This record gives sequence, C-alpha cells and structure tokens, in this order.
Amino acid sequence: PVANATISPGPPAHQVYPGDPMTLRCSVQVGSAPVTFTWLHDRQKVAQGTILELGDIDVGHSGTYQCVAINQLGQDGHHVFQTLSPELALEVTPGSPWGTVLATGVSESLLFLVLLVAVVMGWHRQHCLCG
Repeated sequence: PVANATISPGPPAHQVYPGDPMTLRCSVQVGSAPVTFTWLHDRQKVAQGTILELGDIDVGHSGTYQCVAINQLGQDGHHVFQTLSPELALEVTPGSPWGTVLATGVSESLLFLVLLVAVVMGWHRQHCLCG
C-alpha cells in the first residue's frame, strides 16, 4: 500500500516573493507502482501528477495545498489504497514584498511533541521523590 506522502516546495525556501515561480512536488516513501497523485488547493481538486506548477505566485495562490497518493493492489485492482500528505500552507499578503510557506502538518507534529514533553515533565515533578 501507498504511504507517507510528502510535499516538497521548490525553491525550498520558507519565504518566497510575489512574482517568483513556485513548484510543488509530491512523493511517497512507500508504494507499489503505479501511483497516481491528485493535488488539492483548499481541499478542492486542482490538478493531477507528481508536480504542481504554480507559476509566478500572487495572492490568489494563498491557501493550503495537499496531495493525495493512490495505488491499486491485486490482480483485480479492487484493493485501492490512498494516503494524504500533511498540509502545506502558502500565504501571500497583498502589499507585502514576500509570502510565507509553511508545512503545517510538520508544525502540528512538533507542537504535539513539545506539549507531550511538557506533560511528562510536569508529571515527573509532581511524582518525584527527589530529596
């Protein structure tokens, strides 16, 4: 089955400028061929293929991007598997000289990890028999 879809922005920068060309590439770490890719912009289907060419970005490109990777297994092709990438957020502000690209799925995972560590440390302090 297909798994671990990721989006790689090109150029791989956290800040892009209006008018700069931008390309998004979707890939999977696991999956038997053939794998098909569908692109979502704000949860709406916009394109198919491994690469999404945004061209010169502007305010209209703002929003969230995800890719859906799908493959079929078995001789009958009835076993369909799909995986959804983490969201990549693109914000292009009117009148601003730059936009911001943020992989929100990664940020949410990091936030969860930080909160988990804080909870464990708090529990440890309350239950510690430290002298």
